[in-house]
Amino acid sequence: MIARLRAALLHWTGAVPVLAVVLLALTWGATLPVALVVLVSCFLAAAVLAAVHHAEVIAHRVGEPFGSLVLAVAVTIIEVALIVTLMADGGDKAASLARDTVFAAVMITCNGIVGLCLLVGALKRGVAVFNSEGTGAALATVATLSGLSLVLPNFTTTTPGPRFSTPQLVFAAIAALVLYGMFVTTQTLRHRDYFLPVTSSGEVIDTEDHARPPSRRAALTSLGLLALALIAVVGLAKGVSPAVESGVAAAGLPASVVGIVIALLVLLPETIAAVRAARRDRVQTSLNLGLGSAMASIGLTIPAVAVASVWLAGPLYLGLGATHMVLLALTIMVGTLTVIPGRATPLQGGVHLALLAAYIVLAVSP
Repeated sequence: MIARLRAALLHWTGAVPVLAVVLLALTWGATLPVALVVLVSCFLAAAVLAAVHHAEVIAHRVGEPFGSLVLAVAVTIIEVALIVTLMADGGDKAASLARDTVFAAVMITCNGIVGLCLLVGALKRGVAVFNSEGTGAALATVATLSGLSLVLPNFTTTTPGPRFSTPQLVFAAIAALVLYGMFVTTQTLRHRDYFLPVTSSGEVIDTEDHARPPSRRAALTSLGLLALALIAVVGLAKGVSPAVESGVAAAGLPASVVGIVIALLVLLPETIAAVRAARRDRVQTSLNLGLGSAMASIGLTIPAVAVASVWLAGPLYLGLGATHMVLLALTIMVGTLTVIPGRATPLQGGVHLALLAAYIVLAVSP
């Protein structure tokens, strides 16, 4: 066992998470010069690739849809820790950080990951095929969570501004947890077949078509290294965030761009894993990752920041601006039209990517 563990650590996918966590411990809380920012960025990218590798090992061991759920939940839990930490350090400046990061995650996953995977899958075999029942249930949950958490605060009257009152925030947090819990139960227990890959003829694929699943010991080793890699990704992202904030301010860009950068960094492992699945004709797995990440981002972040707001001094702004509400409405409407047939051409992928591009352009130049 010790020999196998040593061999796993000597491989780059095992060494990188350990070295990245060591680098994180050495640089935590320090002001990084340019050279260290470059070094940290390199380890950040390597940790992302290592996280994707170990997530795929675990996914191969436990099968779908459990594999995509492991990565989505693991990334989101650590993303929540990053958001809360930055909010605690940022004071009033961080009042809208949770909203900006969550909305960026929704747009990146529902338009970026979904659009890219539909495009890759459709270009590979003409039409990207997926299960409309499972994907529709995921999209409906994302739409409900987004509306309750990011749109309603603009129209409540108990407190001024895009904010919930304390009872309203408690309700939003509980509703998010309950809906997310119900979805996970549906995905993994009651209707697991709705979230399995399907063939062009509609046949459910319940087995993998490549190598034998890894052993239980190898999967547990990958689980531990995945946790280390994700901690390193989020911690190192926090370390370079001052440089990102300075760069955003120096470029004269809105502060909300910082939320986009954080979401892009944190969601990079899921994006790579989703595209790889689409290239293997597992489009449903890609959609599970994309929509599952959006759902986890809202369903776990809103309750976490609701609890954190008890001791955080500044306000908590959750309501989106008018432009972002329009983009969210378009995303939900286009997503619904994409999901209903259970098939997508490259056009649908291009439409979703166009919405992501519009979001980024309007974030940079509102």
